[in-house]
Amino acid sequence: MPGTRVAILDPAAGLSGDMLLGALVDAGAPPEWIQQLPGRLGFPEVRVEVARVLRCGVSCTKVTVRLADGATEPPGVEFVAPHAHDTLGAGARHHHHGPGGHRHLRDLLETLAKAPVSPGVRERAGQAFRLLCEAEGATHGVPADAVALHEVGAVDAIVDIVGACEGVELLGLARVYARPVAVGSGWVHTSHGIMPAPAPVTSRLLEGLEVGPNGPVTGEAITPTGAVLLRVLSSGPPPASWRLVRTGWGAGGRDPEHYPNALRLLLAEPAPEAAQVVTLSTDLDDLNPEYLEPLREALHAAGALDVQIWPTQMKKGRLGVRLEALAEPATADRVTEALFLHSTTSGVRRALVERVTLPRRVIELEVPGGRRVRVKVVETPGGPRVKPEFDDVSAIARQTGRPALEIAREVEAAASKLVSLSPQEHE
Repeated sequence: MPGTRVAILDPAAGLSGDMLLGALVDAGAPPEWIQQLPGRLGFPEVRVEVARVLRCGVSCTKVTVRLADGATEPPGVEFVAPHAHDTLGAGARHHHHGPGGHRHLRDLLETLAKAPVSPGVRERAGQAFRLLCEAEGATHGVPADAVALHEVGAVDAIVDIVGACEGVELLGLARVYARPVAVGSGWVHTSHGIMPAPAPVTSRLLEGLEVGPNGPVTGEAITPTGAVLLRVLSSGPPPASWRLVRTGWGAGGRDPEHYPNALRLLLAEPAPEAAQVVTLSTDLDDLNPEYLEPLREALHAAGALDVQIWPTQMKKGRLGVRLEALAEPATADRVTEALFLHSTTSGVRRALVERVTLPRRVIELEVPGGRRVRVKVVETPGGPRVKPEFDDVSAIARQTGRPALEIAREVEAAASKLVSLSPQEHE
């Protein structure tokens, strides 16, 4: 179904910007896109190399950002290079010396403002740059605007962050979820000395995120860039059920023998056929029936999967209605709030239940006059079952003056014939 495909990041061996770029390319993003990205960002001299490599026997895509002089951001170190403080004072800046010049937060945001990217990519990438500099500044006790990043690390981060945000959009992913990330163990050789893993800046960026076991990594498993991308891209843990569509592997810079130093990216689609749902129910005897339909609409807008209402007899012989709504666990609180807000109830019963449904999809058929009708196709054990969308049928009936039932029967017959064809016959 268009617009419902999601990505699930599996950072069991950690996460870095180049690993995520490699996984996106491996999962279907065109290599030419990432190779052309530096030029679009105003760095025509920067090259992006895309190669097939093995990590512990697993075939992966390796993405490397290389400056004109061949310099790259080496694996296994912090985002920044060694630093030295200017003389103390209100205008003092925090510099990170390395090859080439330096870039501050304002430089990163100016580069982003000029880049030909979508508003969504610009917003996400800008948020990532701010979080990265805020974490760096907080670690060293200076304002985020005063942090100066060396050229190699800054350009590498710009390509990684913008590329990851744009790659998610390019693959048409509605959401990105993440399993717990490995942070590594032991000590990390950083530009500031030897630090415990994860490095201080990375630790700040991981605050509030779910981390897992250290994994097999000794040293740094997740970089600051990887951590900030996790913050801005991830919608949290993956849903309880999903259907795997494709797998992508993005290689890291190191190649240890005892584990694949790579990020696994799983492209998936929702699998609502078997899942847990929350049943919300309440009885109403003091709500004008005219407002039941607006209540139903509000619950659907809040995320309800289904809403049913039927008459019942309340205490003291009063007539009322019972309302029952189904919601996914993640949206149950929002639906409950909508139920309190748009009805007169003062209490809601909630229960977690198992729901089993048949696989379904939606197709479109064209009817005479160039109008299109959506048709729901449900796969039953005895074969597909079709049902034309009522709103589409009603709209055509109003426009043409034909009976809605007659239109529905014609569409149902055409849809039944179409879905019963084999793929070869359909072609």
